[in-house]
Amino acid sequence: MTCATDFAQDDATPLTESSMAPHGLADATSTGELVSIPSPASRVGNPDVSIVLATYNERENICDVIRGIFEHVSGDVEVIVVDDDSPDETWKLVEQMDDERVKLIRRVSTRGLASAFNRGVIESRGNIVGWMDADTTMPVELLAKMIEQLSRHDIAVGSRYAEGGSDSRHWVRTFASRLINSFAGVVLGYGIRDYDSGFIVLRRSVFDKVSIIPTGYGAYFMEFLFTCRRKGLSVVEVGYGFTDRTKGYSKSAPSAIKFLWTGAGYVTRILIARLRHID
Repeated sequence: MTCATDFAQDDATPLTESSMAPHGLADATSTGELVSIPSPASRVGNPDVSIVLATYNERENICDVIRGIFEHVSGDVEVIVVDDDSPDETWKLVEQMDDERVKLIRRVSTRGLASAFNRGVIESRGNIVGWMDADTTMPVELLAKMIEQLSRHDIAVGSRYAEGGSDSRHWVRTFASRLINSFAGVVLGYGIRDYDSGFIVLRRSVFDKVSIIPTGYGAYFMEFLFTCRRKGLSVVEVGYGFTDRTKGYSKSAPSAIKFLWTGAGYVTRILIARLRHID
């Protein structure tokens, strides 16, 4: 029902910034995470752009996506990969790239899409921050166009349903996605067509007003966009063609029971977001 990264979907306990400060290679026994970062001497100042990728069993795609980001995004760019200890050792491939522009966070005992993106955002240093799927369904070529929009807007979202966008997955998944987005559009408003996109770049200053709620799978993104608009931040959607992955396998394709359960969860969180008091 969502186009968010095929990912380990267990909810995670929200993490605080103080508990997630980088310490080089952390002790997995005490923190549940292995963090591999370049030495401080290798980086002077902050990068222009930080792109966060949350991964689980993406060894067939991860290197191509990282290289594509560096190819298509100009300026000083860092990529932060938050991997939930993938059994296929996605994390090892990232480690072997041995690129000082790439930061690897291997979470050994913590899982969850929203919490992974939240962790990556906290670790990021760019003046522009973004996150996207690592399965090649979201085109890295679009990032430059999205970043250009930040000269006029606070947030740019890659959208399947805005002008120029499309969704060519199986009709059942497309129908479900359009249905939930239509519901979100009616309940949450603001004219956003792809509320659960999961493909975004934004000015770092956005986080002065809005934070990610680091639980769940795709509904976190709806809550995030809705809160941004309620806080007066401007959001623009940039259309793109969304397709099924060509390599690897989907971890989000649900059974009938899981399909209904996931849908019910989306509806619940949309309603909660609409009713929640926002400071």
